[in-house]
Amino acid sequence: MNGNGVHGKNPVNSKTPNGTGVTGSGLHRLSGNGSLYPTKVKSRRLRWDVKPSEMANNTLNPIRAIVDGMKLTPNPDKPMIALSIGDPTVFGNLPTDDTVIQAMKDAIDSQKYNGYAPSIVQSSRGSIILVSLLSFPPSQDVILTSGCSQAIDLAISVLCNPGDNILVPCPGFSLYKTLAVSMGIEVKLYNLLPEKSWEADLKHLESLIDERTSCLIVTNPSNPCGSVFTKEHIQKILKVASRHCVPILADEIYGNMVFPGCSCPSLASLSSDVPILSCGGLAKRWLVPGWRMGWILIHDRNNVFGPALHQGLVKLSQRILGACSIIQGALESILNNTPQSFYNNTIGFLKSNSEICFNELSTVPGLNPIMPSGAMYLMVGIEMDHFPDFKGDVDFTEHLVTEQSVFCLPASAFEYPNFFRIVVTVPEELMVEACGRIREFCQRHYRPSSCNSNDLDQ
Repeated sequence: MNGNGVHGKNPVNSKTPNGTGVTGSGLHRLSGNGSLYPTKVKSRRLRWDVKPSEMANNTLNPIRAIVDGMKLTPNPDKPMIALSIGDPTVFGNLPTDDTVIQAMKDAIDSQKYNGYAPSIVQSSRGSIILVSLLSFPPSQDVILTSGCSQAIDLAISVLCNPGDNILVPCPGFSLYKTLAVSMGIEVKLYNLLPEKSWEADLKHLESLIDERTSCLIVTNPSNPCGSVFTKEHIQKILKVASRHCVPILADEIYGNMVFPGCSCPSLASLSSDVPILSCGGLAKRWLVPGWRMGWILIHDRNNVFGPALHQGLVKLSQRILGACSIIQGALESILNNTPQSFYNNTIGFLKSNSEICFNELSTVPGLNPIMPSGAMYLMVGIEMDHFPDFKGDVDFTEHLVTEQSVFCLPASAFEYPNFFRIVVTVPEELMVEACGRIREFCQRHYRPSSCNSNDLDQ
């Protein structure tokens, strides 16, 4: 033992592998340049050069890209009616239920939900969600997220790698492409068929699948179409996914928001072998999109996802510290105590407004509305040949604002030109007024087809 109480023959002042001195007492000695760290020869930046990341540069919201480029100058003689915003709270005519508000108040007053909350829900609390969502079968776990948008983000992130591709409905919610492209994931669009109430073109869908297809996104009910797939059509979609071993991301944020006479079984309730990540949330059915409470229901089949994917979702959910703890505290009461009459009244209003819009626009020359079966949207086709004053749906809707102060979202935002989307959550009197203005606009600009020589001969 040396004088410093260290066994062995090592000298008191030895060199570490990196060349710094270490005393026998365990204290680091400064190197020759007066630093703890060795001198390294390296280049030095001569000027500032800070750039946004590739992910930031590759992030694009198609809706914002189109709307921000439009010249929207309303007619000063007519108050603006915006039929473009997918937020049911904008006009104040669709408040959430009092029981939902009370649940929030109780959660705040309890002082139990001021801290961080877990993002994964298991056992009893998970079953609360599943029971309340009616047609949703039991899932392995529930991941709580900051809105359904984050649920979709996590689902794509856990299923896909850069260079993979995903299948996305067209027309479809633009966020899918925004998220995927920013991650280096290719987006392949499969067609929905307006003449078949927006059913998926199954042959086209299947033709797009290859060895790098990592996910099929199915939106049911649909944004922007307001369509609802039948049980039989869902089963056909599942057969395609099963044949090619492709998991499904089911965007079911509008689940149960279907009109009377229609049914909307969840994809998981019909799947025997296709694993499904079902994304949902409070936003639309409970009319509180700003509260940002969403979830992913993990529906594994035959252990295809297994513990690795499950753990991957948990890890991704922990990149932020979960959904708002106060909303989590109120969730059980919201799901269990919201009266059925609230849901019925909301659906009844949406159906009534949809029927008003459809019936009014069906008799307008040059327009072809498609009656929805759920959600809160209606798509209208434009026979552009009869409107030669306009270059396309963007130009059409831009001039509709200029002349009539009615803003409908051009469907080019959903990569589906020559249509526009109407949000049917506005008060009834505004829906009637808006349809009247659209009729006036179309009557002014509509041009009948010119007769050809054969017609003249006859």
